[in-house]
Amino acid sequence: MNVNGFQSSRKKQHNALKSVSLPAEQDCYEGEHLARLLELIRRGIESGRHLDGNSLPQKIWLKQQFAIGVNDVTRVLERMGPCNGMDRSSPQNSFRSSRKAPMVQLQVILVAADCNPRWLTKHLPSLASSRKVPVIFVRDNKEGSLRLGELVKLKTTIAIGVKARGNAINRLLEDILHGNEAGVAKDNVKL
Repeated sequence: MNVNGFQSSRKKQHNALKSVSLPAEQDCYEGEHLARLLELIRRGIESGRHLDGNSLPQKIWLKQQFAIGVNDVTRVLERMGPCNGMDRSSPQNSFRSSRKAPMVQLQVILVAADCNPRWLTKHLPSLASSRKVPVIFVRDNKEGSLRLGELVKLKTTIAIGVKARGNAINRLLEDILHGNEAGVAKDNVKL
């Protein structure tokens, strides 16, 4: 390969990385919009915890509601399987599925856009897209991972997957995803 071919190849790789790692503006929350979103989710977590009762320790309860961290989110997404209608009833798959925990579905994924290095999360949007799971990017002047960590009582976390359990948190996020955030904010003020 000549020098010019190598440079054009590197430009293509750089452009491909930029297109994968930069979130679309409609999926990115920052500033006051981000603060409002995180406050709504935090209130949803508190009310959901009180509705479920306090029989479980907080960390265990949070693990039941969320996939926390890039590895956990990736693992849950991979177990969900692609949403293309393929037949998954091969003998090998049925044997493996009988030994694993029940399949968990994710409703939405929150990802810190300030992740460094970016390659840690660049696979999540395409993987989530193939599973039809929306991704919300959190951008807060290099503190997105701190803000996400506060939600799940950790110092930092780069990604959080909200498990679809049909609870108050899921209903709240469903309203946010469908653009009913103003109505949700009014409801939460009354709490």
